[in-house]
Amino acid sequence: MSLLDIFATPEAWISLATLAALEIVLGIDNIVFISIVSGKLPAEKRPLARQVGLALALITRMLLLMSLSWVMGLTEPLFTALGHPVSGRDLILILGGLFLIGKATVEIYDNVEGGHDGPGAGAAKATMAAVLVQIMLLDVVFSLDSVITAIGMVDELSIMVAAVVLAMIVMIIFANPIGNFVERHPSVKILALSFLILIGVMLTAEGTGRHVEKGYIYFSMAFALVVELLNMRFRAKRKPA
Repeated sequence: MSLLDIFATPEAWISLATLAALEIVLGIDNIVFISIVSGKLPAEKRPLARQVGLALALITRMLLLMSLSWVMGLTEPLFTALGHPVSGRDLILILGGLFLIGKATVEIYDNVEGGHDGPGAGAAKATMAAVLVQIMLLDVVFSLDSVITAIGMVDELSIMVAAVVLAMIVMIIFANPIGNFVERHPSVKILALSFLILIGVMLTAEGTGRHVEKGYIYFSMAFALVVELLNMRFRAKRKPA
């Protein structure tokens, strides 16, 4: 079946729009992590790190989509631990979740208790290569979850690829504004790091066979963000002229 035949039906366009929207929502985790990690770089290098990080995420998702049989094989049990059959996907989610929890915890400590050597001291400690390595490691985890979701929703590979590309274009457009906003507001940065811990706990729970409804997680994150935005507006109005 040709591409024209595939996209000739309304169902195909509905599937594309639905999957693209879902990919954007799932990609919020990736944008937040990239924004936090790139914040360790000098200011002039942060936009490049965000764009390269998202480009790496797109490449990772394309490679995973092109190797569907391998991805689906990751869902096959490898061994059983404490009565739970553990698959390759579970191991990746557990390791990625633990890495995310550890990374976010260290960043929160550094922002709250450390970093007293002046502005930019933390940024000087990071290199572009180190930041990109961290982004690539988490890209695999986020991309795997995203691709498996896409496989479960749509049968046509071309629709999956189109949805992932559309979602990534939207994420690339908004990555720098989101990253700059997080950097300008320390309280939002702490909130974003707390979100990463929450996401890490969710990934670890998923890897151990305890399903967590993502809708509850994203609703909680959105509610906390709205409250923080209201607090920011309240604090701004109370500042003396």
